[in-house]
Order: sequence, then structure tokens, then C-alpha cells
Amino acid sequence: MNFPEMEQVSSGFVAIVGRPNAGKSTLVNALVGVKVAITSSTPQTTRHRLRAILDREDAQIVLVDTPGLHKPVDALGEEVNRSSVLAAADVDVIAFCIDATASVGSGDAWVAERVASGKRPVVLVLTKADAADEVTIARQLARARELVTPVAEVVLSAQEGFNLEAFVDAVVPLLPQGPRFFPRDMTTDQPLEVMLAELVREKVLRLTRDEVPHAVGVQLDELEYDEKRDFHTVRCTIYVERDSQKGIIVGKGGEMIRAIGIAAREDMERLLGTGVYLDLRVKVRKDWRRDSSQIRRFGYGEGL
Repeated sequence: MNFPEMEQVSSGFVAIVGRPNAGKSTLVNALVGVKVAITSSTPQTTRHRLRAILDREDAQIVLVDTPGLHKPVDALGEEVNRSSVLAAADVDVIAFCIDATASVGSGDAWVAERVASGKRPVVLVLTKADAADEVTIARQLARARELVTPVAEVVLSAQEGFNLEAFVDAVVPLLPQGPRFFPRDMTTDQPLEVMLAELVREKVLRLTRDEVPHAVGVQLDELEYDEKRDFHTVRCTIYVERDSQKGIIVGKGGEMIRAIGIAAREDMERLLGTGVYLDLRVKVRKDWRRDSSQIRRFGYGEGL
């Protein structure tokens, strides 16, 4: 591993904020060029505040991917909101993401109020531009300007890789000069154990019905590496709140849990660069989302 040199470059932290499902994690993955954050069409997919590192010859941008800010309805929502607010207060730049395909409304206004309290320069980022026409994009930008006063605006599509360089060009001049914070070959500071557990949760979100996703928490129980075989054994427990949810995840004859395991194992093998044996179990922990101690045990929000 190459550790940071002491030369002075544009180096700082950029919080990626916005309401749930605004495309924040997809943007982070696209900028870094590798998958460091899970994604799904389910709002509030992100529960961890993670940092991803975009390193260039002249700059190091530390992207702080945050859970979507929303009006919480349980202890889990309060915890992930607190994580996002703390992230926005402790960075050099805020990238305020607004979905080009969704009406700018009270949810965005609620986020904008918290962005303004951070007193940091704001870059307005209109995401998912590939799915909107020029008239819609112009209308979205006009409405967004009513909520914040940005120092720069970027219209992009992380899914299509469109205009990502414009985002970098907008952010770099706003960063202070200083040393690199992370080794140049490092893409995230997220612990491996967390990344593996999140890969399982991502597959649950993508494969199960609507009544399951928000009730799911995943905990990594065991990670073993066999050096002779160059092989990892991973054991995880999927927690839900109801017996009916457990039944959905297990599926008829174990069909769903096998599908989740196959999809997660493929991503784990890419991440680890080895073969993987993945053992998944499902347990019921009633109303865990209302239990702050359990939320922190899973490492969600600031619990890690």
C-alpha cells in the first residue's frame, strides 16, 4: 500500500446529501469507479455514513456518502438522520443532490434547511439527468434555487457516467490545500465486515417484496480466511421484525434465501478476490428498529 505523500494538493471532505433515493450512493460509486456503497430502488437504502476516496494527481476528494435525510418515524430513522446532519457539519463542501425525475417538494426543503445550517459552500447536483428532458431539468433547477444558494450547479447522470468530471471540476476549487488524508490506492474507509454485511442487505432489498426491506438488518457473525485454499468463509445473520417477514426471506423451500445468497456471494468474490462460502441465517428480533442499542449493534447511523 502506498501511503500519502506530504505534497500539498486540493484535499478535503465533500458531504453528499439529499432526500432518500436521490441517487447519492450511485453517484459516489460512479465517481470512485468501484462499488463502495450498496444501491437499490428502495428509499433509505443507505444506513451507514461511509467515506469514499477519489484520488487525482492534483487533488484528493473524500466523498462522505450519507443516509437520505427524512422525517423519522422510528429510532432507526432518528439515528441515520443524526449521522447525515453530523456529516454535513464537518466537511468542506456540501453536494446537495436533487432527483431530476421527482418533484422538488417539502422533503427537499427540509433537507435544504439542514444544509443551510452547516454554513458550507453548496454545490447543487441534479441527478438522473438521463431520465429527464431539458424542460424538466430547467424547471427542477429553478425550483432548487429557491431552496439553496449554490456556488456551482452540475447536471449529471451517474448511471450513464454523464458529466461526472464537471462535478469534480466544481468541487476541487472549493477544497483547502493540504496533504492527502488517505493512501492513494484506498477507495473507502468502510470496514470489510460492514461491506460484506451490506452486500447481503442489498440483495434482500432487491429481491424481496415491499413489506420486508426496512425491517431488515444484517450482522456479520464470522469471517475466516483459508490461506492454503485462498478461500473465505462468511457467516451472516439476517434480522427481521416479524415471523411473516422471515417466511418471505426464506421463501418456499428456501428458494429466496438461496437466491439472496448466490447474488451476495458473487459480489463478495469480486470484493475479496477469492472463492467464498456464504452461510446465511434468518432470525426474528421484534421491533428492532425502535431499539437504539440494537441499531448501534448493527452499526447503523453513528452506531459503528
